This record gives sequence, C-alpha cells and structure tokens, in this order.
Amino acid sequence: MAETKLATLGGGCFWCLEAVYLDLAGVLAVKSGYAGGHVANPTYEQVCGKMTGHAEVVQIAYDPAVVSYDDLLRIFFTIHDPTTQDRQGNDVGPQYRSIIITHDDAQRASAEAVMAEVTAAGIWGAPLVTTVEPLTVFWPAEVEHDDYFNRTPWSGYCRVVIAPKVAKFRKMYGDRLKRPAA
Repeated sequence: MAETKLATLGGGCFWCLEAVYLDLAGVLAVKSGYAGGHVANPTYEQVCGKMTGHAEVVQIAYDPAVVSYDDLLRIFFTIHDPTTQDRQGNDVGPQYRSIIITHDDAQRASAEAVMAEVTAAGIWGAPLVTTVEPLTVFWPAEVEHDDYFNRTPWSGYCRVVIAPKVAKFRKMYGDRLKRPAA
C-alpha cells in the first residue's frame, strides 16, 4: 500500500487548486476547506465575510513515491499569482491569500527552499507575498464545494477562471497527468 502524506495550500479560490491537483498523478484525494483562522468550524459564508481570518485552502493527500512535496509546491507557484496580497484576479479578500500551511518542519524547509527557487528564477517579476504557517486545524468545506469544477463546468466562474488555470497546468505538466490531456 502506498504511503500517504498531506499538503495544505491556499492560492485563491479553493475550486481552482482542487481542479488542478485532482488531475495530478500521485494525488490520491483533494479536499477544500479553511485554515489559518480563529473561528471554530467556519462556514463558507463566514469565511467570505472576511472576519474569521481563514484562507480558502485545499488539503491534498498524495503518494510521495509518485509526486514530491516540492513538485506540489512548484505547481502551486505556477497556477496562481503569489505576488498579489489577498487577491487572485477578481477574487479579493484575506481568504484568497497565498499561503502554505505546513504539517512539519521538513515541509517548512521545503516551502522556504522552493520559494527561494521561484524568486531566483524571476518567474513572477515581483516579490512573493506567500506566507508559510504551521497547521493548527483544517476545517473541511461544505460538501457542495467538492469536485466543483468537474460538477459544474458550464458555470461562468468555471469557464472564465478555473478552466484557464487547468489548461495552463495541463500544458505545462502534461506528462504528470493521471490521464492524458484531451
């Protein structure tokens, strides 16, 4: 049986990250949720109200024999803009901040190393605003957020915001997909 590890990342709307990571070989499951705040068991409405301190995040269960934590982070820095404070496109607020929630010291060290790599490569042309924080608690999002992109591909948000991120990921990492790109 494969070893399973967890990664928790926030880079804008959790639907975008979930859609990408569900396609990645080595990812066993992705759950949208909330982390980094001060309210127990927050709801989507509370988090969107910007008073709980939470970020929208995904918790990724992955097989490290197939995909490394560092590669999860490299993809993370490809599919969202880590240079905009509390914003991804038209999504604005602290819940959309760029954040890496670490599960242990090794993940913290990896996050810092990959951030230095991304900065040195000059990929974004502006300083990273991504924060790195230890996990205190992950609150799963409501079930209606699960597999949102695949369930509602016709929605405007999916067509305009999520689909281009998924297409960019599939183009850049086509050899890493669970299934061949269409």
